[in-house]
Amino acid sequence: MRILVQKFGGTSLSTQAAREHVVSHIRRELNNGFRLVVVVSAMGRKGDPYATDTLLGLVAEGGGSLPPREQDMLMACGEIISASKLCSLLTEREISSVVLTGAQAGFRTDGQYGNARILDIVPTRVLEEMKHKDVVIVTGFQGQNQSGDFTTLGRGGSDTSATALGAALHAEMVDIYTDVNGILTADPRIVEDAKPLEYVSYAEICNMAHQGAKVIHPRAVEIAMQAGIPVRVRSTFSQGEGTLVANPEGFRDVQMGVVDRYVTGIAYVANITQIRVESADTGVHHLQLQVFKAMAENAISVDFINVTPSGVVYTVFDKDADKALAVLKALKLSPQICSGCAKVSVIGGGINGVPGIMANIVEALTDQGIQILQSADSNTTIWVLVHKDDMVDSLRALHAKFELAR
Repeated sequence: MRILVQKFGGTSLSTQAAREHVVSHIRRELNNGFRLVVVVSAMGRKGDPYATDTLLGLVAEGGGSLPPREQDMLMACGEIISASKLCSLLTEREISSVVLTGAQAGFRTDGQYGNARILDIVPTRVLEEMKHKDVVIVTGFQGQNQSGDFTTLGRGGSDTSATALGAALHAEMVDIYTDVNGILTADPRIVEDAKPLEYVSYAEICNMAHQGAKVIHPRAVEIAMQAGIPVRVRSTFSQGEGTLVANPEGFRDVQMGVVDRYVTGIAYVANITQIRVESADTGVHHLQLQVFKAMAENAISVDFINVTPSGVVYTVFDKDADKALAVLKALKLSPQICSGCAKVSVIGGGINGVPGIMANIVEALTDQGIQILQSADSNTTIWVLVHKDDMVDSLRALHAKFELAR
């Protein structure tokens, strides 16, 4: 069988008009000869009746005292409602379908409620149902632990469900449908001339997702990369091909573009605080260990880490800054705090070993009078920390400098 996995997010299922687009995509791929597995999220966003955040709001009204196990049971309801609604619509259009929960589809997870990890997928029931139905609808975002309880996979879990199921079924492709026409070079709400990308590598999109681009969850990309399953990010509301995510050798006719394109896109993460802890002593290894051990023990996530002979510099989210400051002061340390920062990322599979990329970044920001507070790099990404007030100008300046609208 030629198997295609389609994933539809909350906005794709939130209205009858949107669901009509979903049906059109399903019908088109059936006509193309695919056996379809459709993974769905809960309908809509916060405020819509069956969205996950709306369901959680029901608990908040009662004081929020729901144990994690029972909270996962509640959150799993949104996808079940969404899947049932889609099944009803397909039946009305004479497209046969069946609904499977994550557990029925074979998702086995660990016992971490709210952010479970997939241990294994045994898609026996999915394969059996595909013999008799046009479409197998699977509730995303959920699985089952060893006790037989519902577990949820955390934010972006439906993307993860789709690529993991695609890998388990050896699907030809996984299509992630959203409300934008593929992956863009930057956030179009900030950079007006952001351009849709025809293709990106797994490494590039994974870095873009980690650095703030919200089109697809990084866990989903990592699973697809490990399995070698191509992913397309497409718009529910058009018939466009969107963006192909694959290994560079999978780009076929556009491979020369991979060689010539140094920078793929610009991303950002806002609302972060820079923390600097230094010592006048020369032997400060104990300080470095003391700082990061304290952050870990207090469940404070750290990022953008620079370790120097005199101390450490790192960032935390603004929401964790007061807690981090209190922890450090309790250790008799004197941290320097720079709040209200943003991390801007220049991402591209072609930047490794290319002279001049950092020079161009510094030039673009210096021309705009933007101060760089910190920088770091990897094979595919260069990060700079700037004041949040400079974030928009930074994104636009870097997008223009690397001619990403071309």
